[in-house]
Amino acid sequence: MEAVKESRQILEMARVLVVDDDIASRLTLQTVLEAGGYRVDAAATAAEAVGKMENQEYELILSDLQMESPEAGLKVLAHAHMMDYKPATALITAYRNEKDRQPNTRMLVEPQDVPGLLSKVANLIARRVTRRVQRELRQTELSRQP
Repeated sequence: MEAVKESRQILEMARVLVVDDDIASRLTLQTVLEAGGYRVDAAATAAEAVGKMENQEYELILSDLQMESPEAGLKVLAHAHMMDYKPATALITAYRNEKDRQPNTRMLVEPQDVPGLLSKVANLIARRVTRRVQRELRQTELSRQP
């Protein structure tokens, strides 16, 4: 029961880093996530995101794929995976599909999609919490073995 309580606290207090060079997309995501109860930091470049990850622990890193370079988002996620605290990660994009590389002209987060977005964010963070608890249980079991 204590683990469930701790998981709820983490979800309610979860810190998310939004990385996107498009100010409108970044501010929209930040606003939606903050309204959903998350503490949100934002970065406009991969370098800024790396600096924030080094100075603050995040439960989730949401990064645009293409920013100052086509692979900038992948570099952000690769750095996140190297962090000791192992944040959950996901790519975000305003593109419709691979064939149509034109930016989405509609809002990145449509009103009817907000619950879906918040649900996906909560699921990513919950999986991270589950992995962390499982890792801690394994370490505890190993430390108790003679």
